[in-house]
Amino acid sequence: MAAQAAATTFNGNLKKTLAGLRRINLEGLQWRVFDAKGQVLGRLASQISTVIQGKDKPTYTPNHDDGDMCIVINAKDVCVTGRKLTDKVYYWHTGYIGHLKERSLKDRMAKDPTEVIRKAVLRMLPRNKLRDDRDRKLRIFAGSEHPFGDRPLEPYVMPPRTVREMRPHARRALIRAQKKAEEQVEGGNKSRKVRKKEAKTEVTA
Repeated sequence: MAAQAAATTFNGNLKKTLAGLRRINLEGLQWRVFDAKGQVLGRLASQISTVIQGKDKPTYTPNHDDGDMCIVINAKDVCVTGRKLTDKVYYWHTGYIGHLKERSLKDRMAKDPTEVIRKAVLRMLPRNKLRDDRDRKLRIFAGSEHPFGDRPLEPYVMPPRTVREMRPHARRALIRAQKKAEEQVEGGNKSRKVRKKEAKTEVTA
């Protein structure tokens, strides 16, 4: 009943979402939920690939598929750093001569944001026989709705980002910019004082 209720509240393609679950041995697996809202694409994908391979468990073995189920929500709100939104380009070929296709990250996010995260995670997985099985454990949703509300979900807490120390030339540039801003503020205050003095002298005259 709970599964049917969760399925009725989900507005997406339920058949595509539940495809391949019967081929997964869910015994002993956890259901991890990743919230992609405000997360950097590469950092999020690296954490998902670690969990989906089971590398966060002390029982990890490379030739066994012991990774947990990974549910990613709010894929449309994932972030990228720098100018990757316009500069990063995906290429693929149809097989016909001269049919090399390309699409920017911005266009792919507008078309299907779930495929952006899926491709980032798959490219971090080893290319072996377990890759397809691990791909089935990854369920990505553009919004916050998903049909797995009846499962024992466990939210995944992303590790805090370590802020690297600024390089010397960047630090010097920042100090120069701060000094310049302070000088401009002081210059503006001085000009205001001069104007007030001139106004006072005009009134007394």
